[in-house]
Amino acid sequence: MHVENLLEDESLGLRLLWADGPLLRREISGVTATDLEDPARFVRPGEVVLSGLVWWTPEDGQARAERFVAALKTAGAAVLLAGEETHGSVPADLVEACGRHGVPVAAVPVHIMFRAITDTVYLRQWGELSRHHALPGNVRARLSRLVAQGAGPDLILATALAHLDRSTAYVLTSAGRTVAATEGATTLTAHEAVALMGEGTGVTVPVEADAVSPYGRWHLHLPGPDDAPPRMLHEIAAILGRCQESRARHRAAEHQVADELGALLAGAGAGAGNDPGRGTAAVEGAFHRCGLSAEGPYGVVVAGTGAGRDGLAEGALAEAVAHATTGPGAVGRLPDGTAFAVVPAAATAALAEIWPLVAACEPLVPVHGGTGSPAAGPRELAGALAEARYALGSARTTQPDASALTDIASLTGLDTLLTGIPADVRTAYSRTVLGPLLDTGNASFAALLQTLETFLACDCSWARTAEAMHLHVNSVHYRIGRVEHFTGRDLARLSDRLDLRAALLCRTGLPRPATRDRPARSSKARAR
Repeated sequence: MHVENLLEDESLGLRLLWADGPLLRREISGVTATDLEDPARFVRPGEVVLSGLVWWTPEDGQARAERFVAALKTAGAAVLLAGEETHGSVPADLVEACGRHGVPVAAVPVHIMFRAITDTVYLRQWGELSRHHALPGNVRARLSRLVAQGAGPDLILATALAHLDRSTAYVLTSAGRTVAATEGATTLTAHEAVALMGEGTGVTVPVEADAVSPYGRWHLHLPGPDDAPPRMLHEIAAILGRCQESRARHRAAEHQVADELGALLAGAGAGAGNDPGRGTAAVEGAFHRCGLSAEGPYGVVVAGTGAGRDGLAEGALAEAVAHATTGPGAVGRLPDGTAFAVVPAAATAALAEIWPLVAACEPLVPVHGGTGSPAAGPRELAGALAEARYALGSARTTQPDASALTDIASLTGLDTLLTGIPADVRTAYSRTVLGPLLDTGNASFAALLQTLETFLACDCSWARTAEAMHLHVNSVHYRIGRVEHFTGRDLARLSDRLDLRAALLCRTGLPRPATRDRPARSSKARAR
């Protein structure tokens, strides 16, 4: 099958936007669907690339389009089929980039599903192969019955490949979790699985399924590229897609039950209700409906992906939890849309290792998370949830543009503790406490602010502050006196020192004067 044959299929309604004549006669080797900005490692030569263009934004569209198309050219893609649903049309930046790099591009109408294009390519490409190149009829019928009966991917994979001689195969998620494997297959770590799919060794066929998170999307992988004919793999992948859709519907029902638990925990944390005993009973009831036993301890994890990305955080957290534990757990949403999970406390330690792999499935979407202290049982979950949400706020503050998971136990200093407070609250506190000293346009106020920072960094030692700032001790005394005058604080008092130190750390979005490195401390006492 050639590119021009695919474009001529009237049932798909593809609209050619740019192509050089000879490029349309290129033979198609397969299909890959991706929304990565740099998809080179997942695209094989001659493949049709389907993209919903989620990675493209108007702000820096030209640069993003250039990177994306350059990656397709490097990988040897045959044609780019760009969906119109996300942006209403295919951006001109993308079409121009395709012209520069010599990659044919066509628009996919909103009403056309990517699966229809995938089916068209594979069915036409291998439609004339003999019957032994596809699944035997009895195997196909048995697989259909298994899916209808709710069989899992392990049984489906084993049944599909049972008639082949010692074929090794895996069903892997985008984050490298092994969902299923044939008997005797080597156990893969998540990192090994991601590397296998990325390196292009063997053959990897994406499993197309509706209503599935990009973080948990399945892939059928065979280490031996010649272990099974392409048409057979496509049929197996289609059956696995039906299996995953069935499991997704089941998971959705479980998440609804977890949502009820989340609403109760959020209400308990806010002090809702006039009958604490009744509220505790409701939490315990929802806890047990989620399949969780009273035996703890349990950990609470929350996650967010920012506004406008509803559902992504829940999908990312569900995949991370599936990596971390095979035991009981509940994943759902809080009333404000934040994803949350309740898992065995021992599993929370594994989340930190797997978090980067899960986040890498959608590299343009930062996934922030927070974990609270272990909860002995249902009664302590509300407190653990409050801690986890505070840790989530810290993760967003410290790494706003990168994925991060923060444990409440890591907030061990005043500087880290303050990161969990909302930015507008930190700013308001800083302005209230420091007052006119924040007017850095005034040279004298800027000098006072710098002196205050250095004085506190030197443990309020007059001599060390003078040394660090190359000032006379009397000058330091004078400046600190002026700081006390403008702030109404007494730096001889520990509480006022802490207030001012906190205010300095809370200057979110405010200019910060440069300060010198803190002098090394000595074991000898120094005069103040």
